[in-house]
Amino acid sequence: QVQLAESGGGLVQPGGSLRLSCVASGNIDSIIRMGWYRQAPGKQRELVASVTSGGFTNYAESVKGRFTISRANAKNTVYLQMDSLKPEDTAVYYCNIFLRAMTTHWGQGTQVTVSS
Repeated sequence: QVQLAESGGGLVQPGGSLRLSCVASGNIDSIIRMGWYRQAPGKQRELVASVTSGGFTNYAESVKGRFTISRANAKNTVYLQMDSLKPEDTAVYYCNIFLRAMTTHWGQGTQVTVSS
């Protein structure tokens, strides 16, 4: 069984910053890719950013230059530094991991609200 523990969400004013963290534990063989997705009310879940075990990163166009994903392989942890936040970044953010066993796992989600 795999567990993903997310933290760092909350309420922030436009232009502010938040840092999300996700720690993976349990029956983990090898993590190929870690990432963050988000889902706003009435919208589909979308990829925000991902990072492979080799350090290759991928970002949604809407967050490029504002968000930074990083990974601590030894700790099975992924971070999402979110700067210059906008109201349209408001969503539930989900941690996701893809394992060498070809399985994917999701966290429970953490709410990010950007509002004045």
